Amino acid sequence: MRIEKERRRSERYQLVIPIHLKWTGLRGEEYSAHAQAREANLHGGFLEFVDVEKFPPDGTELELTNLVSGQKTKARVSAIRRSSQDAPLGVAVELVPPKEDFWGLTFQLRRSTGELLKLEHGIKSGEIDPYVLREFRDAVDHIRKTAWAVQEWKERQVLKRDTATVIPLLVTERIRRGTQLYEALATDLRSKNIHPDAAEIEELTQAIEKLREELKQLH
Repeated sequence: MRIEKERRRSERYQLVIPIHLKWTGLRGEEYSAHAQAREANLHGGFLEFVDVEKFPPDGTELELTNLVSGQKTKARVSAIRRSSQDAPLGVAVELVPPKEDFWGLTFQLRRSTGELLKLEHGIKSGEIDPYVLREFRDAVDHIRKTAWAVQEWKERQVLKRDTATVIPLLVTERIRRGTQLYEALATDLRSKNIHPDAAEIEELTQAIEKLREELKQLH
């Protein structure tokens, strides 16, 4: 694939969002088309056209509508992507002005998760207590997996696919996280990091007993 020169001023994230475009031709004629946003960042994204013969030329001003949220914004074609046979595949667009919330929840989740991973990498290189670092890494890992499940649900909804299969993913993640917390608590108890007179101990004991009774029902 040959890619025309594009301006990328912030990191792009992959996603799937249905977009409706409108633009005016050189002679005043009105055009519209359906596309799917496949990549996006704060400043713009790549739109892959769906069964379209007429493409807006480079520099064309567009009106974009996010078909999931109904939100509209102005944009400008900054480049055209073509195949190895020089056939147009879609257009890179620049939002005018930059508008993060136009791409919706999926983009915001991907961007936030990416920022957390960068923060984790930065913390690793600093002088952070291993206990605190492990706690932070576990929390980031949980957020990342949960965010992925939410993104998967949104994309399946957009593509009109079955979303029920996402629920078992969330349940599996909850079990994994619960097991992880249990092992961390056991380590804290062995290390005397938990005071035996802590008020939360009684609540924890009751919760464990209740969970044990529920687990017995599975057999």
